[in-house]
Parts: sequence; C-alpha cells; structure tokens
Amino acid sequence: MAKNIELLLLQSVENLGIVGDVVKVKPGYARNYLLPHGIAEAPTDEKIESLKEARAKAQAEVEALRAAREELLGRMSEVKVTLVRSCNDQGLLYGSVTQRDLADALQEAGYDVGTRSVRMSQPIRRVGEHHIPIQFEKDLRTEITVVIESDQPLEERDEMEIDEEGNLVEPKKKKDVKKKDDAPKEEGAAETEAATEATA
Repeated sequence: MAKNIELLLLQSVENLGIVGDVVKVKPGYARNYLLPHGIAEAPTDEKIESLKEARAKAQAEVEALRAAREELLGRMSEVKVTLVRSCNDQGLLYGSVTQRDLADALQEAGYDVGTRSVRMSQPIRRVGEHHIPIQFEKDLRTEITVVIESDQPLEERDEMEIDEEGNLVEPKKKKDVKKKDDAPKEEGAAETEAATEATA
C-alpha cells in the first residue's frame, strides 16, 4: 500500500486544511486532484514562509465562521419546522421531504443552514414528528424538530387515489347500476294480469 505524501496547500480545502497547511494525503488524491488543479504542491521552507500571512488570514476567517456557527446552533436548539404536504389516508406522503426542503425552510426562517449540514439518512415520507440532526463540524451539532402535517384531515383522504407515477388523482365516481329486469317484470306482470281477466 502506497504511503501518504506531504503537500503544502495553496488554498483552503474543506475537511483537509487551510492555505499554508502542510497535510498528508493519499498519492491518488494528490496526483488526480490537488496537484493538477494547482491546489497544492511539494512543501519547501521558502514557500511555507511566503504563505504565512495568507494562512493567518485564513485562520482568522475559520475562527470567525466557527463562532458564528456556534451562535447559530445555540439559537436553533429549540427550533421546530412545520411543513404541509399532501398524503394518503395512511399518512404516507405523495413525494417526500428532502434535505433541500428543510434547508430552504430554515433559511426562510432566518437560519443560515446549507443542504449539506442537514444530516438525513433518507427523505421523510410520512406525516408526523421527526428529529433531524444539523451538523457543521464533528463537534458542532444540534437537532431540530420537523413536523409534517397533512393538507387535509386524514379521514377526508379515504377516497383519494394515486396513479402509477405516484401523483394524486381524483377518485373515480361510482356509477349507478340499475337492475335490468326491474321494469320488464312490472310490464310482464301487468300483461299476465290483463290476460287472466280476459279469459275469466
């Protein structure tokens, strides 16, 4: 197995390091991404020294961002997001609620949360209360409550149907079926009665 190699970051890379950091990465990652895109190069004392000022600036930005995220998480500790969706009589949604849906709802409410920070193992597909983690970094994490409500009372959904593509469709109207023999029987009975009277 190839050993990791050391590279000097020429720009900050999420989950790896900031500009001016010397990091260890796998050879394939270095060869296929970092080096050809000019994101990193082999470290030298001269180059490390030349990036000291850029690194100090980047470090200050990282610390400011972390402080802002800590403050944001503090405000979100008791957040409840309520979304209204169409569903069937069993409470199953026609469609689903995704990371993007929750991130958009949070941003509309004044919380700067990106899609990647909404940690969902799978989309929400049922009405009810759900607890969803919000995480910025390994140690910056909270949990919000998401309530999915039906756009109509569930008891009014008994006749709702969905097509093959999962779209809500109008229920089929039941046709009135008349008994074919009802009218003829009445006419036949009248004819029989008349014939009986004629022969009497």
